[in-house]
Amino acid sequence: MYLTIRTIYQKIREAVLLGLSMVLFSAVTYFILGITMVRAYRDSVWTEESSCTVLNSSIIAEINCSYSCGAECRRSSRYPCLQVFISVNSSGRVLQLSHNEEAQEANPECFYIPKCRKEYSVSHALVTDISERLKAYGQVPCYCDPTGQQDSALLTRLYGRRAVLSSLLWPTCTLVMGTLIVAMVKLTQYLSILCEQISRIKR
Repeated sequence: MYLTIRTIYQKIREAVLLGLSMVLFSAVTYFILGITMVRAYRDSVWTEESSCTVLNSSIIAEINCSYSCGAECRRSSRYPCLQVFISVNSSGRVLQLSHNEEAQEANPECFYIPKCRKEYSVSHALVTDISERLKAYGQVPCYCDPTGQQDSALLTRLYGRRAVLSSLLWPTCTLVMGTLIVAMVKLTQYLSILCEQISRIKR
């Protein structure tokens, strides 16, 4: 009898610890997302979604870069800088297009920053293919600064509303499940104590 009660309390303790661990994990995840994705989404100036016409897409230069060749080993290479200009259909403004926030921050003059490779020909073929695809599409979605202060636009947003909501989904589910586990365990404990008190009164 003593071992059975001890086993039950051990299971209850494990369930509570699991629930609290899930709640703690959710809190840490919320904090990390808050200082990364949510802040980036809040501070982004490219919030107005529009349709744009590709005016020009051409390689204008070769940019130096370095790649890893092993532990504590780096070598130099190059990648082609693709410059893309678009016209915003709603306003007629001509802007320079970047692939996303990371490309804009790394080099605002280049639409796309490929991974630095040993073989320049591979990077050149990749960027050339992107350029030809943009020309073939003609019309592309874009994100602009609604205040008109930025002379650039983005093709895609890394930290858009959909991406932020998707990233918050799993920690929210974990938080809800953890809270439910703790609540159910506490409810079970309360009902157990209540039943024990009722049985004593009947005796």
